[in-house]
Amino acid sequence: MSELEVIGWKESVDLPDWGVMNILAKSDTGARSAAIDVNNIIELDDTHVQFDIVLDRKDRTKTRTVQAEIAHTKRVRSSNGQIHERYFVRTQVRIGHKIKEVELSLVSRKSMICRILLGRNVLGNDFLVDSSTKYKSGPRRKTVERDS
Repeated sequence: MSELEVIGWKESVDLPDWGVMNILAKSDTGARSAAIDVNNIIELDDTHVQFDIVLDRKDRTKTRTVQAEIAHTKRVRSSNGQIHERYFVRTQVRIGHKIKEVELSLVSRKSMICRILLGRNVLGNDFLVDSSTKYKSGPRRKTVERDS
């Protein structure tokens, strides 16, 4: 096993496949899966979905439209106890110095501070979360879009 990278409970992460850099993520070791804040989910066919990634908590009109292959759908219990059917998609995420392929559920996180929730399935054997600090991998950076 490689050495664990120490990250804070809140970090700026990148989604290079989708051209999204410096999006705010919360590390949550109590959550099993990972989720990303999206709007306008459209099933294009049996295997693909289109959605808008919300880039800014205060201005939900700042989005990036993405198409992705559906990894699977699953019934998920949210933090408030409600069960919803969700799409899951795969992409690469850069957290600190590591890049790894992850599975994200598509959900509205409009009442949450962070656009992404990183659960144990992402943090797993790669990261150690220091819950006493944030931005351990570097200072907070403004979310930007890049042409992908």
